[in-house]
Amino acid sequence: MVTRSQVTAKRAVRSIGGGSPSAEINRDVFVAPIILIAVPDSAIHQVMAQLSSYPGELRKRVVLHTSGALGSDVLAPLRSHGALTGSIHPLQSFSGVAMPALEGRIFAIEGDAGAIRVARNITRALGGQVFLLDPAAKPLYHAAASMSAGHVLAILEAAIQIFASLGMRRREALRALLPLTRQVLENQEHLGARVAWTGPLARGDYHVIASHQTALRACPPEYFAAYQALNNLAARVLARNPQDVLAALNEISHQSAEKPHVKGARA
Repeated sequence: MVTRSQVTAKRAVRSIGGGSPSAEINRDVFVAPIILIAVPDSAIHQVMAQLSSYPGELRKRVVLHTSGALGSDVLAPLRSHGALTGSIHPLQSFSGVAMPALEGRIFAIEGDAGAIRVARNITRALGGQVFLLDPAAKPLYHAAASMSAGHVLAILEAAIQIFASLGMRRREALRALLPLTRQVLENQEHLGARVAWTGPLARGDYHVIASHQTALRACPPEYFAAYQALNNLAARVLARNPQDVLAALNEISHQSAEKPHVKGARA
């Protein structure tokens, strides 16, 4: 087990229940037939360069990285030394605080045939579900995953900050808004997206949307821009007649643009 420091390496070994801790990549790494590169995307090339300094050890080793956005082609130099390369990405958020449950989660895998076999076995051992993905599609796949996780968090946090700006305590705002978000997601799971869709746009209350946009002018500009973009996205993916709804939203935007803007306030 190689991490950035001996302390974290020892901690990882204790957590896993086996292995030898190390703070650097050395020849001992190649005792294992499978090498898993679980680092930030920006660090993959550095790790790969270190592994490439042992070309004779790479032959027939399976090397997988866990990036959701990058394909196994980034490991091409290792493949040239005889390694079987691929990627395995668990569709799960990791907070760094505790190990999340992986059972039932999707694992997107791709790469050389031998690497895919290993990735399938790892996925099944963890109780996950295999999703065989074209490596060229990984950026789009990861963009969708980011929208459903990080961007949802950003939207909820923005709403919390707006409530806080109105005088509500942050903890109270979270308690008020989080159940609302959860309920909509539960409705989508059990009833479908269109039935779960709620709010003024779902009801066709365009005058309410216009009032929202006027109010949001008092917030930092990103709030207004995000509200407009999210309405347009909702029209595209949820409305039965997207073009009609988009046309109505476009008319509201034109009317809003003609009104004098209020200087941005803190939200």
